[in-house]
Amino acid sequence: MKNFVALGDSMEITAPGALLSGQGVLIDSLFGIAQTNIANGERGIINVNGVYDLPKAASQAWAVGAKIYWNNTAKVTTNVASGNSLIGVAVLAVGGTAGETTGRVRLNGVSVTAG
Repeated sequence: MKNFVALGDSMEITAPGALLSGQGVLIDSLFGIAQTNIANGERGIINVNGVYDLPKAASQAWAVGAKIYWNNTAKVTTNVASGNSLIGVAVLAVGGTAGETTGRVRLNGVSVTAG
């Protein structure tokens, strides 16, 4: 097919700030995970699909299949929709103690701004 460009599992972006490898980034409606360190204003690759362990808001319990959002101010995942962007679903249950600050998320390839 002559109009095929790419699978779309990763995208080249211009970093809106310095990014560390494995860090989440939201650019308008595009959410992804930096493959490598990317300096502010430099071009780099983010993964927009896949399953990742990401920082999550403390004291939240997640069930498998729960909608997961990105809090772009705190740079963490959350199960709170209000003011955050939908990025995927939880693929591993996690407890709600203050020390449980990592959640496993399957990215949906785009973000959707919640109310």
